Amino acid sequence: MENIKYSDFQKLDIKIGTIISAEKIENGDKLLKIIVDFGEEQRQIMSGIAEWYDQKNLIGLQVPVLINLEPKTFRGHESFGMILMADSDEKPVLIHPSIKVNNGEVVR
Repeated sequence: MENIKYSDFQKLDIKIGTIISAEKIENGDKLLKIIVDFGEEQRQIMSGIAEWYDQKNLIGLQVPVLINLEPKTFRGHESFGMILMADSDEKPVLIHPSIKVNNGEVVR
C-alpha cells in the first residue's frame, strides 16, 4: 500500500457519534439505515452490516464516522458518512472508544 502524507490524513474528518436508531431497509439484504448523533447534528448513514448485526443491538453504541465523505445513495436512501470498522475474516467488526466520550469528539 502506498504511503500518504500527513496533510492527506488531515483532510479526513472523523468524529465519534452514538447510534440512536437503526432499521433494516426493505429489499436491501444487508442494508441498515443508521442515525448517528454527533451532538450538534445527526446524520443518516447507510451500512451493509445487517447480515452480521441485529439493529436493536446497535442502539447506544459509539462509533467513529468519516464525516466528510461525499454523500452516496443506496436503494433510494442517502448516506452522509461512513462508519469505520475493522475487517476480520471478511466480517465487519465495529470499533468504538474504550470509554464513553462526548458525541462529536474528533478522532486523530
